[in-house]
Amino acid sequence: MANDRIAYRTCPLCEAGCGLEITLTRSDDGAEHVKRIRGDRDDVFSGGYICPKGSTLGHLHDDPDRLRRPVVKRDGEFVEVDWDEAFATIEAGLLPITRDHGADACAIYLGNPSAHSLGPLLYNRSLITALGTSNRFSASTVDQRPKEISAAMMFGSVTVPVPDIDRTDFLLMLGANPYASNGSLCTAPDFPGRLERLRERGGTVVVVDPRRSETAEHADRHLAIRPGGDAHLLAAIAHVLLADGLADPGRLAAHTNDLDALAEVLEPFGPEAVADACGLDAGVIRSLAHDLATAPAAAVYGRIGTCTQEFGTLASWLVDVVNLLTGNLDRIGGAMFTKGAAGQPSTKGAPGTGRGFRMGRVVSRAAQRPESLGEFPVTALPEEIETPGEGQVRALVTVGGNPVSSNPNSERLDAALASLEFMVSIDPYVNETTRHADVILPPPSALEKSHYDLALLNFGVRNVANYSPAVVAAPDDQPEEWEILLRLAAVVSGAGLAADIDAIDDGIAAAVVRAAVRDEHGSVHDRDPDELLAAVAHRRGPERLLDVMLRTGPYGDGFGADPEGLSLDVLEANPHGIDLGPLEPDRIPDLLRTPTGRIEALPDAMRTDLDRLAASLDRRSPDLVLVGRRHVRSNNSWMHNVRVLMKGRNRCTMHVHPDDADRLGLRDGAPATVRSRVGEVTIDVEVTDGIRPGVVSIPHGFGQQLPGVELRVAQEYRGVNTNVLTDEQFVDPVSGNIALNGVPVEIAPA
Repeated sequence: MANDRIAYRTCPLCEAGCGLEITLTRSDDGAEHVKRIRGDRDDVFSGGYICPKGSTLGHLHDDPDRLRRPVVKRDGEFVEVDWDEAFATIEAGLLPITRDHGADACAIYLGNPSAHSLGPLLYNRSLITALGTSNRFSASTVDQRPKEISAAMMFGSVTVPVPDIDRTDFLLMLGANPYASNGSLCTAPDFPGRLERLRERGGTVVVVDPRRSETAEHADRHLAIRPGGDAHLLAAIAHVLLADGLADPGRLAAHTNDLDALAEVLEPFGPEAVADACGLDAGVIRSLAHDLATAPAAAVYGRIGTCTQEFGTLASWLVDVVNLLTGNLDRIGGAMFTKGAAGQPSTKGAPGTGRGFRMGRVVSRAAQRPESLGEFPVTALPEEIETPGEGQVRALVTVGGNPVSSNPNSERLDAALASLEFMVSIDPYVNETTRHADVILPPPSALEKSHYDLALLNFGVRNVANYSPAVVAAPDDQPEEWEILLRLAAVVSGAGLAADIDAIDDGIAAAVVRAAVRDEHGSVHDRDPDELLAAVAHRRGPERLLDVMLRTGPYGDGFGADPEGLSLDVLEANPHGIDLGPLEPDRIPDLLRTPTGRIEALPDAMRTDLDRLAASLDRRSPDLVLVGRRHVRSNNSWMHNVRVLMKGRNRCTMHVHPDDADRLGLRDGAPATVRSRVGEVTIDVEVTDGIRPGVVSIPHGFGQQLPGVELRVAQEYRGVNTNVLTDEQFVDPVSGNIALNGVPVEIAPA
């Protein structure tokens, strides 16, 4: 015990942001090792809650497969090198490509881990700028871009309403399974416990999902919708609210455009008209609409299942249309807006107005896919690599992520990556994607990095701020993640191997301060930038930028203007976090950044896409369609290399309804062959009445058995990559987002 110490930090493994209490012990050689991890009972947000993943940070840190030094591919094999040689290899391999073929010959892909790591969140932009390429891709178009777009169209920025779960009386969830995922675009530690407390106080939880998911098992009602029918259901609910005189936006009516137009455009979507498309009885739909309208406070929450379908943007928009029509938007117990302590677009600039949102300003060269939020849909990446001509992608930089695992028609993307002339990855593992890299630059482990949920706390169900310093020291020769990004940015921009990273960082900090000083509505408007920079001169890297953002944010000290306000010093003195209070009502119109300063209830893109939804009403549904699923012990492919999470029964099975099993000759536990337009897998069958007939389910993130992958635990495990079956042509055309759910398949005994 004398050699033990306790550290506190926020778990970086998913969007919940739970506080951890980490006990470390020192060995005879002076090294510290994780002895135990449990929930931090004093954490202001999570109060001691922890899921199975959070206890494994020590396993991830000690994983022998995790890269500790850069590797360079020589004669088809990865060889460890020092950092100077790694960057020299990048300079020699990448710069000739961009010099001879232009900046667009190199693409960049940003994976999900970037959203959970302070360095990439603050410094990825520097790398993107240095590359100068228009071929920018990210994991956002795998899972959440429809919601980002619909929120930006309605409110002028990516300001996503979240359910006020701790105060609502009625929660309708579509395409979400927080008993497995703890929420997404809705940061809520112990989401299951919050749901249970909702019911204990007399509230109602309704889950809409083709599967009787873990969350549906604990709900008051489960509606087994047909995959892809969420937009139809939500349109019908909105139709009933308007047709039956139940719509009452309350005070928001005075701040909303096109409310009167909604009744006309939603006229085709009565409950009887959509019943077949969504597979639910018209009476059930009408009753659900009335329940939402008459509840004292209600919220509609849609997540991964509503985004990853062919009507993803429409479904995401309709979630907030229903919240608006029931009078539950921007009110206690309804769908509310988080106020991020480090600032966000809705807290900067002039209240109630802005430039608004535009998309499709350019299209990708080969696939002609429209841009959104500065990126192309990742479904376009394979074609950009395969198609010859000016602007062909010949090189790729990936920062985290594993697109070969997570993107549709993964075998096509896998082959495209193999054809690249050069590839660089910032990643701790040799996985299905990075095995194609010429150079892999490993970041520090999660325990070796500081942490602040810069993005995710903007979706919190409570306003909080929580900073965690690094738990253990990184090896002396391990650069911090932001240093890797800046050095790579310097190399790809042609600044050379000897570029002064500290000077570059000083320039970034100065730009952040100058932007804060220019904001006429900010707390440091017209202050001396040099004075403010001097106040944070003792910091560098992400901590300096974060300190500026906190001090100029909505709760900040304004560099002395409010002595009681937030700063990084304050967060460092409060390792369990700072509770900034429940979500605040009546933030509209001040948070709006639309050109009109009003909510845009019927954006042009949604008005147009409703015609596509109407045309689908008479369409024959496929006999069998595929949906995904997730388990609480799993979070994307890289968690499958943790033995304590992988032990137990095989979780990579295909759920099949008994009626379909009988019809197709499938047996529980026996293998079956699943085919789609683009691929085929063989997987064990699990017969269960917990899934709707005509639907099968395969979990995502498995299938690490490809040659060259260096994930020994994951390779021992039987599993298939469900994205061998998903189809890059099956997308939501508004956002370009992948439709992972509702993919037509054929199944036969193997």
